[in-house]
Formats: sequence, structure tokens, C-alpha cells
Amino acid sequence: MGPEPDATTPTASAMRRALARARDGKTLDVAEASVLLHARGEDLGKLSEYASRIRDAGLAEAGRAGIITYSRKVFIPLTRLCRDRCGYCTFVTVPGRLESPFLSPDEVLDIARKGAEMGCKEALFTLGDRPEDRWKAAREWLDAHGYDDTLSYVRAMAIRVLEETGLLPHLNPGVLTWQDFQRLKPVAPSMGMMLETTATRLWSEKGGPHYGSPDKDPAVRLRVLEDAGRSSVPFTTGVLIGIGETFEERADALFEIRKIAKTYGGIQEVIVQNFRAKPDTKMRATPDADLEELAANIAVARLVLGPKMRIQAPPNLIGNQYDLMIRAGIDDWGGVSPLTPDHVNPERAWPQIDELARRTEKAGFELKERLTIYPEYVKAGEPWLDPRLTRHVAALVDYDTGLAREGALPVGIPWQEPDGGWQESGRTDLHTEIDTSGRTEDRRSDFDSVYGDWKEIGDRIKTGPQRFDTDILEALRSAEKDPAGLSDDAALALLHADGKELDAFTKLADDLRRETVGDDVTFVVTRNINFTNVCYTGCRFCAFAQRRTDADAYTLSLEQVGDRVDEAWAAGATEICMQGGIHPDLPGTAYFDLAAEVKRRQPEIHLHSYSPMEVVNGASRTNLSLRDWLIKAKESGVDSLPGTAAEILDDDVRWVLTKGKLPTSEWIKVVTTAHEVGLPTTSTMMYGHVDTPAHWVAHLKLLARLQREGLEKHGRRGFTEFVLLPFIHQSAPIYLAGLARPGTTLRENRAVHALARLLLHGMIDNIQSSWVKLGEEGSRAVLQGGVNDIGGTLMEETISRMAGASHGSYKTISDMRAMVEPLGRPLVQRTTDYGRPSAERLAAAAASDGVATQVRKPLLPRLPPCGVAGARPGARYPCAAWGFLASHRFCSPRCWPVAPLRHHHRRPFRRRRPPRARPTRPRRRPGCRCRWVRSKPGSATARAS
Repeated sequence: MGPEPDATTPTASAMRRALARARDGKTLDVAEASVLLHARGEDLGKLSEYASRIRDAGLAEAGRAGIITYSRKVFIPLTRLCRDRCGYCTFVTVPGRLESPFLSPDEVLDIARKGAEMGCKEALFTLGDRPEDRWKAAREWLDAHGYDDTLSYVRAMAIRVLEETGLLPHLNPGVLTWQDFQRLKPVAPSMGMMLETTATRLWSEKGGPHYGSPDKDPAVRLRVLEDAGRSSVPFTTGVLIGIGETFEERADALFEIRKIAKTYGGIQEVIVQNFRAKPDTKMRATPDADLEELAANIAVARLVLGPKMRIQAPPNLIGNQYDLMIRAGIDDWGGVSPLTPDHVNPERAWPQIDELARRTEKAGFELKERLTIYPEYVKAGEPWLDPRLTRHVAALVDYDTGLAREGALPVGIPWQEPDGGWQESGRTDLHTEIDTSGRTEDRRSDFDSVYGDWKEIGDRIKTGPQRFDTDILEALRSAEKDPAGLSDDAALALLHADGKELDAFTKLADDLRRETVGDDVTFVVTRNINFTNVCYTGCRFCAFAQRRTDADAYTLSLEQVGDRVDEAWAAGATEICMQGGIHPDLPGTAYFDLAAEVKRRQPEIHLHSYSPMEVVNGASRTNLSLRDWLIKAKESGVDSLPGTAAEILDDDVRWVLTKGKLPTSEWIKVVTTAHEVGLPTTSTMMYGHVDTPAHWVAHLKLLARLQREGLEKHGRRGFTEFVLLPFIHQSAPIYLAGLARPGTTLRENRAVHALARLLLHGMIDNIQSSWVKLGEEGSRAVLQGGVNDIGGTLMEETISRMAGASHGSYKTISDMRAMVEPLGRPLVQRTTDYGRPSAERLAAAAASDGVATQVRKPLLPRLPPCGVAGARPGARYPCAAWGFLASHRFCSPRCWPVAPLRHHHRRPFRRRRPPRARPTRPRRRPGCRCRWVRSKPGSATARAS
């Protein structure tokens, strides 16, 4: 069909300019790429030369110069039914033409076993998109065989293939959701879906090749590519040329792929595929895409996507033009099967692998076999390769090259949930040492790779207006009449109140607080247990998460968790708050085991456990529905869920803040399902990073709506409280990369806590502040503006401390009383659900002052400066602000503040510095002549000195 006939042919001078920019290695824009797509003849030769140069540089950098790869595979057409109606597809058919809607397990394994005998290492699962949504026969077959949906069957068959043949599944099930990726990642080293085109009109306009196909909406398919990257799934995608798109639309598709690849790093290869007309389709009379046109598209793809991207052309669709495609810049031939036909292009037979090797050698390259997961991702390992697949990949890979090991034959290996991760490992004393020796590094070891491309992420940050013309006085009047019914504009105006207007606003909120819950300031005696900080999710605001090999990484055993529960109970605790990182070795049943251990040790303690992210992770690893998993968690001992992992409930902000965390819709689904099964939750908002006040208003209104809907549906409130969490910036990766602002101001904290009281009025009565993040002064300020709860004693808070918070890892009851006393309001101990503890619990808490003796640490000593008895030049003293053991020389006693070394660490990093910049020297007192001496090599203090 080719591009649209009205596409403008570029002038000779435009072609010369674009070729010159390509020759000089300049970054192309969409317009220049569109021009180069027209290259033919001599111009195509030059374009191919420049593309080949980039390809060769990339292969040399990857350590496989002069090598073109392929994957030896079998096709497993699991089902040929589909809910889409593409105008060129011969793969899809109707139930009446099939003996069965799906291949049976025996048929799947028969294909896989024959492929394994022939040396294949990849099992490509090809199928239509969610056929049960369109075809009754598909739905009935799945029901009869015990599968909830097609993807459940895909997952089950992938496991069977791994266990009985050793072939590595590559899944092409079409459009997937974020949660689908969580379900399928443990059973497949790689997945794929062709983008095809970004030309929306080809999908939306009647007569277009994708008309009537819900899964071919370009916006939906781009979202799939993003979700694959967020989930750290090595992903194959590509473009299909010649179905009616313009040259500009072709270029646009390549630039969209580039943007997603740079942001998330998950696209392992891009296929440039040419349309070939097929009989018995709507487009059977459409001309095939010209092969020179295909070569130009390959060359432009290479120029746009760069040397690190692997680019592929299907060898069975190019006639005998192997040399032309190699010169254009490919470095991979894709999957080639010695057994099964190309079920998508059945009329085009695969070349023999020996013939493909001969053709490749003739062009000056060597053909080498790879696995379905590319070498870069094999070598990177976690998070790209799930640990449940490590043994299967290891059986076939040459770890020196990352390619397939010569002579390796697949053999079935049991697939199972990991049973490790509970042994004591790493810094299990971090909860007690965090306030003295602290963390060993200011960032995790994979800072430059795990979070994606910082520049691309920065380009996604959107800013909103900071001031509004709406009269604050009018907004206050509206709030007096109907606090929960404030308009967005009125709420935004109040968030910008200052001075006397802010005082009036907070007084209004505090009066509403008094009317709603009285004057009591409540708190709970609780212990945080973060059972592991090993996590590969890639949240860009989190300084707690570590790789398993990092110095600060740890994982607690069940026994250690249980011991902490006993210590907390002895100290008068009524609650255990337990959360952890998304550990790659964590079996799906581990959450149930942890809950059971807590209740085995202390049956009466309230278990407040598992964030929505952990719930989704557990459900995907056990292949249970969210509802079934939550019911099982409740039966295991979970009493309520923390509403963390919310951050800002706006996906534009969430995908900047996080890489692989659950989207807003999934957070909502988890908490509402929890409420339905009788598990109450808290709700939270982390603010002050890359968000705007408009996001805060929307977040609060969304929570109010969810609570209202739950009340109407179930007759009870699901959210017990709302917790505001100001962003702690000091060690947050997104701040170190220069993209986030350094937290919030006191004015903003006062305003947003007060607004929460207004907008949640009648829905969520308890508004909680975080003393860990606000400190005592900040906590007192918000307690005078609508807040009625100050959280818990915590006993071992490490998450905020590792992010740079300097307010300690626990508070005694005496500390809390001293914090609240100046306000003249009573301090009252509560339970998790805002009841009152028993007399026995109150007495135990009073005896321990609310903190287990095992976690109490003496206050940091006030050490003398140099020149005073007891101090030595260059000695190592504890730092109250960061927890490092730093070596310093002090010039005079005036340089020693009340908190040791605090003035040396007040602002250790520049605001919004560029990525990878080194930290600056800490600020000193004017006239200070202290020298900051290097600490041990590689430490944060050594880098800063």
C-alpha cells in the first residue's frame, strides 16, 4: 500500500541537508527523519553507510563486533481467535474453522518438545487479543478447563514449557495491562507487541486497516510499551510499514519508541517489518511495501534509535535482499524456526539457518545464536530477569557473551516460587544503627541505570500555576458554609494563603477539627517492621530500597520478625506496622507466612500490614485475584492495610516519581477491594516533589469520593485516617538527579494539612501528621490547623531516616507529651482503629515509655572540638544530620554546634544540580577554617571532600 500518495516529496537540497546531519552524527528531528525515509538509489547508499557506522559502533561497544544474531525458536499458536479485526491479518480466524478454540496442553508440549529436540531455545507464544471478550466458544473453553482468562492459560502453558522442555517462553499476547505484566513476568524472560504505527486515523476512521480493533489504538499500545518498561520486562516492539501511513507518521512512531526506550530502558529490540499482501484479507489487493523503502526505514530507525538498540528485519519477508538490509543497519534476524512456519506470514517460508549464516557471512558478518532475552538484559540480571527464571536461562546462556551457549540443549527444569529470602542477611541492625553509623552510601549502586534516563524523566515534569486570582477571603467564606464542597479554585486559593489569611484558614480547620473529634491528640504505640529493603521497583523518590548486594541491604528471617513482635508487645504496643521492599526472591506466600508468624507470637496485637504495591505483588506471584489474595491475607492474620504507595494519585506525576510502581487505578482497586472484604485501610499523600497544589486538591477529592462510595455501598467507612507525608529530599534519587524540589515549606505544610481537614470533612475524621518528617516544631504547627493525630512511637523508623530525615527513628511517650504539652491539649493513647487500649496495654506502655529497650540508643554525645581536651585532629565523630562517621579538623570551639557536625551537613547538595554531578562541599560558618578530611575510600564523606 505504501505511504499516502499526497506525502510531500522532499527537495534535493532538503535531502542533502538531512544526509549531512546524519553523516555528522547530529540528532535528527521528525522532519529530517521524514526526509530521509524518501532516500533511494545513491541517497539510500549514503544513508545506509551512516547507519551501518552507528550499528558497528554499537556492536563493538557491546563486545560483539561483526556479529549479527538470531534466535532459534518454535511458534506456538495458542489461539487464532481474537477480538480485533485487522484488515491484513490471516492468522486470526473464526471458531467454526477451528477444531478447538485453543491448543490443548498436549499440543503445546508436543510442539515444544520437537523444537527442543532440534536445538531450539525459544518458544514464541502467538495468540489473538483476549478472544473470550468476543467469542463465546473461547469463554466456554476457558471455563471448562478452569482458567479465568486467556492470560491465565498463557501463564500455565509457559510454566509447563519451562518445566517439561526447558524452552524459554517469549510471550506475544497483545495488549497487556500493568498488572498483566506482573502476572506474566515470572514465567517469561521476554515479551513483545508490535506498535505498528502511531497513525490514529488508521484505527479511528472507517475503512482503515485497524478500524474495529480496540487493541490497535496507538495510545493504548504506547501505554503497553511504557508499562513493560515500568515493570522491567525486556520487550520487543516494532513498526509495520506500508499499511497506509505517511512518512511523517512512520518517523513519529520511531521517535515515540525512542522516547519510551530512553525513559524506561525496557525495549530490547525494534522490528522494522514490511507489509506483504495476503489472500483472503481486505487488503489482498494492496501492493507490497518496496524493499528499498524497507531499507530506508531500517536506516532511519538506526539513526533515530542509536547504537545500543537492536534492530531486526524478518528474513522471510525480504526476498533475497539480505545484503541490502545488513547495509541498512540491522544487527539481528529475529526468530527463525527449523520446525514451525511463521504463522503470521504462513506464505513466506523461513530460510534455512545454514543459508542465513552463509548470506550473513557474505555481507561480512558472523551469525550467532542468542536467547529470547538479549545479552544486555541477561548480564544485568535483576530486575530484568526474574529470579524464578534464572536457572532456566543459565542452562542455555554463555555468560561471557550473553548469547546462547554453543551446544547447549534445553532440558526441563522445575519452575517454582523462590523459597529463599528469609535467611538473615545484610545490615539487620540498621533499625538501631540508623541514628549513629547510619547508611553507608547516599544512593544505591545502580543509581545511573535503574531509574531510567533522567533527562527524559525531567521532560515529563509538568508545572502548574502557583498563584490564582480567586479571592482567598471568598474561599474562606465558602469553606465556612460547606468545607467539603469547596470548588477546585477555592481550594487552590486557600493553598496559597499566607500571613493573616493563612492564620484564619488554619483556625477554621482547627475549629472544624474540634467540632469533629474534640481536643484529644491521639497516638498509637506501634512498631514498624520493614522485613526487607531489597527492592527493584525503581521508585525515584525512595532512598530505602537497595539492591541485594548493596552494603545497606538486609532481609529479616521469620524468627527475627517474630522477636521484634515480642519486644514490641513487651513495650506495650497494640500494633505492628509491617511493610517491605519488593524482593525478587520473595515467594508469593511469604506475606501469609509473615502475618501468621506475627499472630503466632502475639495473637492479640493488631497487624497493620502490606501496602497496595505489596498486595499486587503477592497476588501476581500466587496467581490469585486481588480479592482472593486479600481474603487469604486476612485469614493469615492481617487486620488492616496501610494506604501507602499512593504518593500522588495522578499517573502523570506517578510515572515521574516511580518507574515500576502500580498505577492509580490499581491502587484504587486494591484499597476498595480491601474495604469490600472487611479490611480497613489508611490513606496517604506524599507531596512536595514534582507535583503542584492542583494535584493535592485532586488527590484529596478522590479519597473523599472513594470513602463516600464505600459508605453508600457497604454502609461503613473503609479509610480510618489520612496521613500527610512531606517529601524528604536529601537522599531521594529524583532530588539527587536535580529534578525535584527540596521538600515543602512550613507554610505549605500548614496549608495542606488544613485543607485536608476541610475537604475530607464528614468522610475521614482523623488527620494525621508525620513527626518523622515534620519534626516537633512542624508537628505543633499543623496540630493547630486541623490535625488530631501524631502517628505512632514507631520504634524503628528507617525509611524516612535513609531519605535524610533528621528527627530520629522513634519517639517515647514522654517525647510526644513534651511535643504536645505547649498546645494545652491532652495526649491520648489509641488503638489502630481509634479505640482505647486495655488497662494492661496502657500499663505496659507506661512502663516502657512506649519504646522497646532493644532499640533505644543514647543521645549523640556533644564531643569537644579540636584543641580541647579529649578531641584529636582528624578523629572520627558521629554526625547527627546524616549518620556518617566523618573525619574532621576543627578550627575553633565555635565550629562545634549543639548537634555535632550539623553545620557541615546543612546543605550537602546543590538544588537542581544536573544528573551525575558530584556533591559540593558542605557550607561552613562565615570565617570557618575547618578542613573536611577524607573518610574511608568510596564513602559519601570521601566523595564530598
